[in-house]
Amino acid sequence: MKKFTLLILTFLLLSFTACGSDTEKSDEKPNEKSGEYTSENITLNAGTEFELRGILTIPNSVTGKIPAVVLVHGSGSHNMDESVYSYAPFKDIADYLSANGIAVLRYDKSTYIHGAKMAENLSELTVKEETINDAVAAAELLRNDERIDSDKIYLLGHSLGGMLAPRIDAEGGNFAGIIIWAGSPRSFMEIWFDQAEAEYLNSPENQKELLRQQIDAVKELFEIAKDLSDEEAKQISLLGASLYYYMEMNLYPAEDYLRDMTKPILIMQGGKDFQVYANKDYTEYQRILEGKDNAVFKLYPELNHFFITSTTGTIDEYKVRDNVSEEVLKDITDWIKAN
Repeated sequence: MKKFTLLILTFLLLSFTACGSDTEKSDEKPNEKSGEYTSENITLNAGTEFELRGILTIPNSVTGKIPAVVLVHGSGSHNMDESVYSYAPFKDIADYLSANGIAVLRYDKSTYIHGAKMAENLSELTVKEETINDAVAAAELLRNDERIDSDKIYLLGHSLGGMLAPRIDAEGGNFAGIIIWAGSPRSFMEIWFDQAEAEYLNSPENQKELLRQQIDAVKELFEIAKDLSDEEAKQISLLGASLYYYMEMNLYPAEDYLRDMTKPILIMQGGKDFQVYANKDYTEYQRILEGKDNAVFKLYPELNHFFITSTTGTIDEYKVRDNVSEEVLKDITDWIKAN
């Protein structure tokens, strides 16, 4: 595979990878009861070469069939807690929802556990192998659990997971409803260019010329991509994937799914998110879903990309341990129970 030579600075790459991911395992003790729920080890894709570790949290107090939600990560290599610096948002969600009557399934991302193996065939890698197939397998695992209400299995997708949520549902997830958590109906690269331009404006003067050259080079490559075959695009490496990875994703715009979707949709967005934008991505969802009574929108003016109170408006705030807003967690819980 040909590598498209770019010397993207570290902070620019961090925007692309959802600000990196922690390499620590979940600190949860599996197969033990808390006062409110039980944590159980699960294995996703059992018996295949791409087995994944996961945890299913089951409420202790619920009688009858239990509603459930599958958590789907953002871009980058994430563990089951979606650990990013000092944040662990998926653990926060699981703790709260399962203490309030909803089962939660979370699992390590394929690229976190099997990154080296997947990189051996990087030219063929798409979001299906990275994200979609595992989310569909997680839904099926829940349907085969007799404790779970198979008609009440929901998807919460964060960032890239939110962008892909409508496609995941259509390609076998068959969820009761979807929660798009800081997602976007725009293309991945549109968002990347917005992030890159923001980094350019905020960068020191002595770095601006190099950054401008790099951003323009990526733009030029995507213009060239319009005239490339799939096989040609697979031979070009860009930003941790092949050019084909991005081209394939663009063939499945979220709007095509959302226009005709009749099941419940919850769109959630932080007003101080600097990775996807309230004034671009959230408003675009509102445009697409205008007049559809199955869609609910929630904007949280003071929260960031992880639905945690924003302090600095920069990546630095991700390095201080904090938790997902209880207001957000209650809204998710109430919406699932109402649907």
